[in-house]
Amino acid sequence: MSYSEPARTAGVSPAVEPITAAEHLAFVRTQRSVSFLQTPAWARVKTEWRGESLGWFAGGRLVGAGLVLHRPVPRFDRFTLAYLPEGPVIDWTGEIDAWLDPLAAYSKAHGAFAIRLGPPVCTDTWSAAQVKEGMSDPGVKRLTEMPSQWEHPVGTRVTGRLRDAGWLPQNPQDGFGVGHPQFKYQIPLAGRTEDDLLRGMNQQWRRNIKKAAKEGVEVTVGEGPEGLKAFHDLYVHTAERDRFTPRPLRYFETMFAALRAEDSERIKLYLAHHQGDLVAAAVLVRVGAHAVYAYGASATEKREVRGSNACQWAMIRDSHAAGCDVYDLRGITPTLDADDSHVGLIRFKAGTGGQAVRYVGEWDLPLRPMVYRAFDLYMRRRGG
Repeated sequence: MSYSEPARTAGVSPAVEPITAAEHLAFVRTQRSVSFLQTPAWARVKTEWRGESLGWFAGGRLVGAGLVLHRPVPRFDRFTLAYLPEGPVIDWTGEIDAWLDPLAAYSKAHGAFAIRLGPPVCTDTWSAAQVKEGMSDPGVKRLTEMPSQWEHPVGTRVTGRLRDAGWLPQNPQDGFGVGHPQFKYQIPLAGRTEDDLLRGMNQQWRRNIKKAAKEGVEVTVGEGPEGLKAFHDLYVHTAERDRFTPRPLRYFETMFAALRAEDSERIKLYLAHHQGDLVAAAVLVRVGAHAVYAYGASATEKREVRGSNACQWAMIRDSHAAGCDVYDLRGITPTLDADDSHVGLIRFKAGTGGQAVRYVGEWDLPLRPMVYRAFDLYMRRRGG
């Protein structure tokens, strides 16, 4: 499964040039599916980075595009890390050197000391049944210790080509790091009915969805600043309970404004209420046929009414109704170890049916090795 299906170039090596945000967005709209991190609007969300839209041209035609986020290096301010999260949107099925070599040449000429990218290409898929089986087997500690249900040859080839060309993998062993996750959990939607999706869930998930309906949990799509503030308050509460650092309200205000300005259907806020109390909330982002559960929050009180399950089911149903191919629950770690604190995450997501997916992951290409080493040392010292 790949985010993008851009035009093939019949052996022609495309040229890389800057494009406008309007040209970039027009290209995104021609694709079946693109990561929201590769939309021009995302540059307006990541205000601490400098955004640049690049295009790949073959025969004068735009055949690929990428959002590059530039991060300066401390003490080397004239050089930047050129980061393409979950991108670029190119034809990954062909000779990738023809796409990435001109990107490297352009980036180095314009002051990048390294490129970091995350090809939107899968390498392996494990079914929910395999995940369940692995968690019940004390001899299995990680997803990767089990044979995958489906190996994706394009992903295997891309991994090999990147390594051969001198790119360096940046994937942490536990699946989570400073970048975007290599392992994700996704529910295929294409060709399935709502009943199919419900039947694909485990008994606990079906029971929880039924329980939420019986208890009178109401899920609505929130509008306006009041809904966003209510979500953020619950999200901060969730962060305190689950011990992670929350993003400020301003970040979400910027995110909603930027993505909605690009497409009114791009981002939605789901709020689950029970007898007037907000019990769960979630943010859904959709680009083309790819729907993503981006953020979630839940109350500690009234957990028994199953607001989180109700929120997820509403987003899955809406994504299915919108014609999406996949509902993406985003990151998991590959652990199946009952003693690992992260195992609860994959257990919750596997209950939806779906599948665990490993992507090629993030890779760096040093363009100025001395500066890259200084940057790498700086990042290690500050912990990522």
